[in-house]
Amino acid sequence: MNVLVIDENRIRASIIEAGLSEAGHNVTLICDINGIARRIAEINPDVIVIDLGNPNRDMLENMFQLSRAVKRPVAMFVDRSDLASIEAAVDAGVSAYVVDGLKKERVKTVLDVAISRFNAYSKLARELEEARGELENRKLIERAKGILMRSRGLSEEAAYALLRKTAMNQNRKIADIAQSLITAAGLLESGEE
Repeated sequence: MNVLVIDENRIRASIIEAGLSEAGHNVTLICDINGIARRIAEINPDVIVIDLGNPNRDMLENMFQLSRAVKRPVAMFVDRSDLASIEAAVDAGVSAYVVDGLKKERVKTVLDVAISRFNAYSKLARELEEARGELENRKLIERAKGILMRSRGLSEEAAYALLRKTAMNQNRKIADIAQSLITAAGLLESGEE
């Protein structure tokens, strides 16, 4: 696994690097955070470990924004923290936020937990997005059925059967046919005005 370690302090970074190297991971170390987003894109790591020591609010916020953007497991080590920082880390999608726990022996376990948590969160996010998409498709189909029921005097079942048959004949999804019908009905209504 390719792990990117971000730490401005080379001594602390070497602790993380040693723990990950002993676990058999390929480690890339970045000690200068200027242009970090571009460098992450170039390196394309599987996991990111950020060690901030005693970060100020601006540094934490920058790292939280980075965490939101990279869509990868992120483990963050800090020496001290407060409730607001912990909540911000969780909101940013940091997979593991470890306070005062930087020890070579713990790094691999923390990384494993971060990956597991990231995968669980990603699965939930995908399922939520799929459910939202299905709900939106159902709304489109219901609207299209309503248009067909009004314009052609069809029953709900007959309107759905027509949408389904059209979708099968055109090798398209019912939701796509419904969207086309809604768009066409909107054009016809605006042309009557």
